[in-house]
Amino acid sequence: MTDDAPMTLDAWLARLEAAHPVGIDLGLDRVSKVAERMGLLQAPIAERVITVAGTNGKGSTVAMLESLALKHGLSVAAYTSPHLIRYNERLLLDGVEADDELLMAGFAAVEQARLQQEPVSLTYFEVGTLGALWAIAQSRPQLAVLEVGLGGRLDAVNVIDPNVAVVTTVAQDHAAFLGNDIQVIGREKAGIIRSDRPAVLGSQTLPRSVHEHAEHIGALVHALGQDFNHQGKETWAWRGRDASQAQIELVDLPDPHLPRDNAATALQAFILCDIDVQADACRRAFAEVQLAGRMQWHGQWCLDVGHNPHAAEYLARRLGECSGQRGSGRLLALLGMLDDKDAEGVMAALAPVVDAWVTVSLPGERGRSAEDLAQRLGHRGLTVLHCADDPLAGAEWLEAHMEEQDQVLVTGSFLTVGAILQQWQTEAGERPASIEGAR
Repeated sequence: MTDDAPMTLDAWLARLEAAHPVGIDLGLDRVSKVAERMGLLQAPIAERVITVAGTNGKGSTVAMLESLALKHGLSVAAYTSPHLIRYNERLLLDGVEADDELLMAGFAAVEQARLQQEPVSLTYFEVGTLGALWAIAQSRPQLAVLEVGLGGRLDAVNVIDPNVAVVTTVAQDHAAFLGNDIQVIGREKAGIIRSDRPAVLGSQTLPRSVHEHAEHIGALVHALGQDFNHQGKETWAWRGRDASQAQIELVDLPDPHLPRDNAATALQAFILCDIDVQADACRRAFAEVQLAGRMQWHGQWCLDVGHNPHAAEYLARRLGECSGQRGSGRLLALLGMLDDKDAEGVMAALAPVVDAWVTVSLPGERGRSAEDLAQRLGHRGLTVLHCADDPLAGAEWLEAHMEEQDQVLVTGSFLTVGAILQQWQTEAGERPASIEGAR
C-alpha cells in the first residue's frame, strides 16, 4: 500500500473486494506461494490445529471446540466465515474478536508477501485467510480451529496441515463451484484429511467418497455411529476413543442447544488432540457455548442462518419440537436468500412448520428479490403476507402486524440474519443483553 493516509479496516476490505477479478477462485497454487513467502508453511501456526469442513454444522462445531478449549484453560484461536455484522467476528483469540489493528497487520503482511518477486493475485477470502493465519501464528496458541470456507481440497484454509481433520456433513450447496454430484462434493470436503492423522467424520449419512478417500490415504478414521456416539436427550452421554485408542465415556453432559451430532464430533476431535480431558470442563463448555444466528431467540423472534435444504430440515425439526410454546399463535417466516441458493428446497423443508411468509430482497449481484421468493411460495400454495425491499423493512412490517402469540423465524442467509442483529445492536447501543441465545 502506498497511500500516505492511515488505512482503516473498512478501507482495507473495500480494496480487497476490488483487487481480484472474481470473488471465488478455487485453487491452492497462488495461496501456497504467498503462504510460503510469509513463512506460514515453515513452522506450525499453533501447537495443535483442527480443520473443520462440511456443508452444514461447521460453525457450531467450531464454537463448541473453542468452548472446550477455553474451559480447559487452553489458549485458542478460531477462524470462521462469513461474518454476521463485523469482519472482526471471523477471528477470535481466546474468545475475543481480533481488533482492527491485528487484522490490518495481517492484511499488510499478505500484501507485502504477494508483491515479492512476481506479484500474485488473491481473492478477498484468500487474503483474509492468510491474514488470519499470520495473526494466529504471532501468538502460536495451544489450539487453532479453522473453518473451511467452501469445499475443502482447494479452499485457502487447506494450505495448513491439521493435526485433526473434521468433516461434519455433506449436502448440495455452492453448485456453481462444487457441482451437483454428491460423491464429488464428498471428495472435495475430504480433501482436508491427511495421511496417518485423525479424521473425524461427524455424520452417519456422509457419501461413501468421504470414507473411501480417508481410507485410501491411510487416515485414522473416527466415524460417528461406529467409533464414537452419543445418546440421551436433555442430558447426554458420549462414548469414543482418545489418541491412544483407549475407550472413554463422559456422562451427564448438558444440552448445548446446538446439533448433538456436532457436539459429539467436536468432543471427539478435541480428545484426539491428546488433551487431558476433564469431565467438568466439558460440561461447562457445552452449558455455556454461544453461537449467534443459530436457533438464536430474542423474545418472539428466532434467528437462524440456514440457507440450504439440509439446514432447513434440521431447523424445521427443532421448531416443530417447540411448537407448543406458541399456543394458538402462528409461526411467521421472514425469508431472504441469495440467488445461487436452493430456495425451492428451503421452502419445501420449512413449509410444514411455517404458517405464513414475509419475503425480503437482498442486495448485490447475488441478491434474490422478494418478488421472486414470493412467486415461488405462491406456486406452492403457501401464504405470502408481504414483500419488502430489505430485511429491516420486512421486520418493521412484521412488528406492526404480528399478534401477541405469534413467533417469527428470520432465515435464509447470513445477510438476512445479520441485518436484523445489527439493527437490534444499534437500538440497544451495544450487543443486546436480552438475546437469549440458542434454545
